[in-house]
Amino acid sequence: MPSLRRSRLANAWLALTFALTLHVAEGALRNYLDFYNPLAMSLRDMLLWTWMPTFTFAAWIGGWIVILAALYGMTWFAAYPVRWIVWAAIAYGDVIFLFAAAKLAFAVYLAKAIPGVYTAPLLLAASCWLTIEAVLALRRPSA
Repeated sequence: MPSLRRSRLANAWLALTFALTLHVAEGALRNYLDFYNPLAMSLRDMLLWTWMPTFTFAAWIGGWIVILAALYGMTWFAAYPVRWIVWAAIAYGDVIFLFAAAKLAFAVYLAKAIPGVYTAPLLLAASCWLTIEAVLALRRPSA
């Protein structure tokens, strides 16, 4: 039976993954690729090389389905946090925090509501919760 701390880590992992699911749904509903693909192509033209690929909707949503399924599947491991899942939770939380902060900053810079900006604060909150729970799990001697 997982302890209270362990279940809190799993709950935080699940909350961040659910927030990410809402973020992807917002992007799909608000035509994220109509914003992203021209941006990626213009950066390719300006920089002559970029790692930013362009996507069709089917490839984009299919990739997210696979990623989200893997993240939901990893929630079970977060209930019994061995060191690797705790460090993975810290990395997951920190990457999503930076992603959401960059999305909000870019929206402010462009002075418009880009796709995904409405769920970005939810990602910030959930990623902070996951990082805090993971750090607390690291401080336990059994983790």
